[in-house]
Amino acid sequence: MARPLRIEYEGAFYHVTTRGNGRREIYDSKSDYEKFKSYLKEAQEKYGYLLHCYVLMNNHYHLLIETPGANLSKVMHYINGSYTNYINIKRRRSGHLFQGRYKSILIDRDSYLLELSRYIHLNPVRANIVKKPKDYPYSSYGAYISKDKEDIVYQDLILGMISKDKKDARKEYKKFVDETIGLELRNPFENVYSGMILGKTGFIKETLKRLKEENLQKEDISYKKALQTEYTPKEVIDSMCVYFNVSQDKILKNKNKEYRNIAIYLIKKYTGLTNKQLGQLFGNISYSAVAKVCQRFSKKLEKDIVLKKKVGEIKRNMSNVKG
Repeated sequence: MARPLRIEYEGAFYHVTTRGNGRREIYDSKSDYEKFKSYLKEAQEKYGYLLHCYVLMNNHYHLLIETPGANLSKVMHYINGSYTNYINIKRRRSGHLFQGRYKSILIDRDSYLLELSRYIHLNPVRANIVKKPKDYPYSSYGAYISKDKEDIVYQDLILGMISKDKKDARKEYKKFVDETIGLELRNPFENVYSGMILGKTGFIKETLKRLKEENLQKEDISYKKALQTEYTPKEVIDSMCVYFNVSQDKILKNKNKEYRNIAIYLIKKYTGLTNKQLGQLFGNISYSAVAKVCQRFSKKLEKDIVLKKKVGEIKRNMSNVKG
């Protein structure tokens, strides 16, 4: 089974989540939550990572982590391993506590850190456990909106994105989170690239440059094609917008069949998007419809010289489009 590639470097930010094996509970009591938090603290002392925010649910958790050292794997091995040993001894059992490996998504700090902190803190509200995030005891939200500090949580970076004045930042952060309660918010993880990178085009391309070629040659790497690709879907769309002098909506919302078909063909050929993801990008058309578009367009391209010239010019311009 293919496994996700771990991207580690100094100063990286991650959203990390792990579920209980078989979605079973991983915390039975208040003492379990506190024990897990003690391992978060011990890992900080041992490996020097920063925890920007967290929420511990009964059968999973979310962490927003920064690694000044390129050591996420060591951090998570210590946390999950220590807590598993604790539970196994407590329950007089053996075996896995968590469902497979932890899932980590590399985060573009400037574009997504603030939004993700809100997403994490609203988790208990979305799960209908509490009506307001301040009522949930096992998250970092309280440390953000009150003067009561929690020594495992580093709040200054995210609060600094709100206001330079600490008191004002706490007030505005509470408003930022609470005003969205009950609203249908867009899931920020819909934009994750290759299952492991969340950020704008420039951030994605810089991250891909960090990957070592020897790691990409491993046969069991998930999203291998996406990680080896030279272009992103946005670069394809932007290049087409410039070439045809049209807006993105004209291409993405099926207002012109030729534009749509060229875009689907190029994105399929030069990026790592799957047919399902392509379908979602173009108004939720089926993955089988995407496959048919690509198949028919390829055949047409072999015979249509004018179309082939258009596609070639768009492809050449893709490298000049800034994401």
